[in-house]
Amino acid sequence: MQITPTVKQLLIINVLVYIGSQMAPVSYQFLSMFYFENENFGVWQVFTHMFMHAPMPNFMHIAFNMLALYSFGTALEHFWGGKKFLFFYISCGLGAALVHSAVNYFQFHHYAVILVTAGYDPQQIKELISKEMYNTAWLEHIGNDGLGKMFSSFAGTVVGASGAIYGLLVAFAFMFPNAELMLLFLPIPIKAKYFVPGLLILDLVLGVSGKSIFGGSAGIAHFAHLGGALIGFLMMWYWRKNQFDDNRWN
Repeated sequence: MQITPTVKQLLIINVLVYIGSQMAPVSYQFLSMFYFENENFGVWQVFTHMFMHAPMPNFMHIAFNMLALYSFGTALEHFWGGKKFLFFYISCGLGAALVHSAVNYFQFHHYAVILVTAGYDPQQIKELISKEMYNTAWLEHIGNDGLGKMFSSFAGTVVGASGAIYGLLVAFAFMFPNAELMLLFLPIPIKAKYFVPGLLILDLVLGVSGKSIFGGSAGIAHFAHLGGALIGFLMMWYWRKNQFDDNRWN
């Protein structure tokens, strides 16, 4: 299917931002999304992070996202039109940011409460972690795993269009449930109505376990993926319900 106008513009914006961010790496400090209690957080990051991608040499991050945007976005915009498609895409990206931030909040404060209960000052905890420092005595209470999760939640950043892309995946499965999809490393055709839920379950498992499908630490915002998918599902469910209501007859 020929590329549609809004998808084409989004592809161009993403590529231009990517090139610009490689030329000026400091842009990651301002345009990536920080945890909202971190002093580096800016409200604009909720929007700008979805146009940023992992720096070189991790070129595959933007490559896979743009391939998915072209593949699924073109099909959806063809039926919806540009305005509805863009509204859906941005909404899913914002939903991904919201869910990712909420998970970070609960994860950080879960371990912070343990430390505060043990007698440590809550403000000092935030100050140390924001400076990428910690009190070695904390390990007695939360261990290396807990400390790592506190750091990733509070001091980590998130970039990428993946949350919005997952929303597109859900919408595609709603509209074309019997279309066959394949993973590049698993070339077996699977219908969209099974492929997309399976992918979401995999993201949930990996997000809870904090692991990568290839082993080790993931560095992937699985809950941002799930957040984009959740908003996509709710919007599709609402639109389908209202479309049915508007066309029913008595």
